[in-house]
Amino acid sequence: MTTTHVPSRFPEIDMARGVAVIMMVVFHTAFDLAYLGIAPLPVGRDGFRLLALATAALFLFLVGISLSISSAHAREVLSRRDFILKYVRRGALLLFLGLGITIVTWLLLPGGYILFGILHLIGLAILLSPLYTGRYWANLFLGAAIIALGPVMAGLRGSPLLLWVGVQPSSFYSVDYTPVFPWLGIVLVGVFFGMTVYPSGKRPLTYPLISFRPLQFLGRHSLALYLLHQPVIIAILLILFPVSSPFTLPGLPV
Repeated sequence: MTTTHVPSRFPEIDMARGVAVIMMVVFHTAFDLAYLGIAPLPVGRDGFRLLALATAALFLFLVGISLSISSAHAREVLSRRDFILKYVRRGALLLFLGLGITIVTWLLLPGGYILFGILHLIGLAILLSPLYTGRYWANLFLGAAIIALGPVMAGLRGSPLLLWVGVQPSSFYSVDYTPVFPWLGIVLVGVFFGMTVYPSGKRPLTYPLISFRPLQFLGRHSLALYLLHQPVIIAILLILFPVSSPFTLPGLPV
């Protein structure tokens, strides 16, 4: 999407992101089976709910780690203005893609379309990252506070204009809702962890080099896979299990 200033990829991060991609595909396959009325899977609770939350948390934690590494290298070679523009442009691109997902889901899933999902949150986190990626302890404390306030914000009711922070209108439902509280907190904790484990954005030579190419491939192409996997899964399911009016079924709370 944009020029990277990191000299080489870190295989363990790509592999962890690849694991998150697999978790995402597993959950969304189960969700689609339930949504299309093919299998009565309890995707809104129990193990499926935990899988969905763990997948989002892992993706966002890795976003924070990657931001800590990327920003450390970018600061060494870019002016302050160019550094800010790099992340504003990258974040704006993801927000634009998120807007596209909002439009598509509004057309196909009017009862639960995505107003502020994980891609919107990642875009906002990257856009704002010049404000926090140079911090250390502040990321840990602020991240923990944002996570702790998540349930409080979720209990508030208010204008749809406040959805992005976690305040919901009455009877709100979306198939993907990832507001600032608590999810941005996981990104900040990830930045703190990244600065701790990869000081100055560098991979210590003492770390064992573990490589598994299939997972690395998935991790390197996680954005493309995120954008494409749902249409592919749904197309395969509709071929295998034809249903009538597949997009008029009621949404399932997740």
